[in-house]
Amino acid sequence: MTLLAPALANEATIAITQGDSAGIGPEIIAKAFRDAPDDLRGCFVVGEVATLRRAAQCIERPGQPSLPVALISTPAEALTAPPRCIPVLQLDGIAAAQPFGCISAEAGQAAAQCVVWAAQAALRGEIAGLVTAPLHKEALHAAGVDYPGHTELLQAQAAAWRGVTLAEMPVRMMLASEELRTVLVSIHMSLRAALEAVTFDNVLQTLLITDAALRRSLGRAPRIAVAGLNPHAGEGGLFGREELEVIAPAIAQARLQGLDVTDPLAPDTVFMRARHTAAKPGEFDVVLAMYHDQGLIPVKYLGVDKGVNVTLGLPLVRTSPDHGTAFDIAGQGVADASSLVEAVRMARKLAF
Repeated sequence: MTLLAPALANEATIAITQGDSAGIGPEIIAKAFRDAPDDLRGCFVVGEVATLRRAAQCIERPGQPSLPVALISTPAEALTAPPRCIPVLQLDGIAAAQPFGCISAEAGQAAAQCVVWAAQAALRGEIAGLVTAPLHKEALHAAGVDYPGHTELLQAQAAAWRGVTLAEMPVRMMLASEELRTVLVSIHMSLRAALEAVTFDNVLQTLLITDAALRRSLGRAPRIAVAGLNPHAGEGGLFGREELEVIAPAIAQARLQGLDVTDPLAPDTVFMRARHTAAKPGEFDVVLAMYHDQGLIPVKYLGVDKGVNVTLGLPLVRTSPDHGTAFDIAGQGVADASSLVEAVRMARKLAF
């Protein structure tokens, strides 16, 4: 067997952040290492060893050996870990596991600490990318972390690393499955604020970020469908003028830059037209949605276990499962790890 040099070995690894210890993050990580060992080769967990050992106990099956958890000190050690063993790189000063289903500042701080470490390691080129297990936004807030979620926290880390402002490090959320991809103009904000975020600059910037990201992964220009903001995409101005005065001009500018983009389409049918199935390929590669729920509901309806959250625009690879902390079932060992496994697979595709 050929061994990788230390620097190359580090670059071949993927970090999985443990997420909020009071939620299902640690146990779906444990399930993924147990049930999908081939997909998890070269992966390691950034977090706290005892938290992952508790998670391994949650998913134990009668008559089967317990899942071992190994403490590692460098990412490269994950490459030599045996199958169905969870390598954990423990961070200094990280809080212990918190009670299941409880919002706490300790869990929020620990989750953020893991994300920051993994982001900085990826930016330095020490790992190939990161997969983030779910964190809880109220726990983050309780910990004094001034970002509403992973996307904004990673954006801040990348901007600081590049020495630029947040405005100079624009990012977008893409939710993707085998059947449908959607990218959002705005992410975590009130609906009223999201409507105000539908501007010429934001729509154009989202189109450009989407095109650049998917050109790399598809090897060609993506076919981008644009969902209108209003019912029936405004019906020629009868139900709102944003399509005519804001969205269409941004599309025209994007076309001048070589993008393959549709006119604004009715948002109640565009996602069905873009859906890819074995029986009927989708008409488009991705749908540009104007706000969070408009884009995420269709993908999640098709199956939360299949969706993957990808952050576009960052100088690093980051994916995440398409669900939250599920406090109501945490610790019961019943959470589905499928979306996490899909997130790892997606991270590999994007990184290698």
